[in-house]
Amino acid sequence: MRRLPVYLLLDTSGSMTGEPIEAVKNGVQMMISSLRQNPQAIETAFLSVITFDTTAQQIIPLTDLASFQMVDLKATGVTALGDALRLTAQKIETEVAKTTTEQKGDWKPLVFIMTDGIPTDNWESGLAEFRKVKTAFTVACAAGGGADTNVLKQITDTVVSLENADSASIGKFFQWVTASIGVTSTKIEDLGREFTNVKELPPPPSELNIVV
Repeated sequence: MRRLPVYLLLDTSGSMTGEPIEAVKNGVQMMISSLRQNPQAIETAFLSVITFDTTAQQIIPLTDLASFQMVDLKATGVTALGDALRLTAQKIETEVAKTTTEQKGDWKPLVFIMTDGIPTDNWESGLAEFRKVKTAFTVACAAGGGADTNVLKQITDTVVSLENADSASIGKFFQWVTASIGVTSTKIEDLGREFTNVKELPPPPSELNIVV
């Protein structure tokens, strides 16, 4: 079975303390519950969660939706986004099955990044590592006014911003991520092809501003 790997890169730095981090936890839980109701997603989507604060760590390796158990998130430290990109590249290399002459590998991974701040490490070197791996597409979300969309635009062309990092806005972002994963898994199952054009995703809700 070809899996659809999905990597969530979540900012857990100190500025996410309080409502934002709670909203992220709730958003992930809602996403899992919703995707479990989707027959295509439950077959193909596998999720991993990578958090980044002073360092990055993979708190959940690539896991099928039925077995996925969210762990608690704590907000602390600074914003090692470069470290998160580097770690994601390493995990894609080791966890995602490659296509060989004998077998079809997994589908190209989807990567969703959410941050409310400015990277405090050497994010360019992390980005150089990340660029070496093949992803279907990467979406970056700048939550609130403290995030630097110029940095995120260098990681991916698809950047959305939230005016506020409150529970309503963050909840809307996760609803859109859920819909995007659902649509992708349905396309893969029905058409047997992946798409790398973000225009094929569901339109984002009004709370998400597309950064051009």
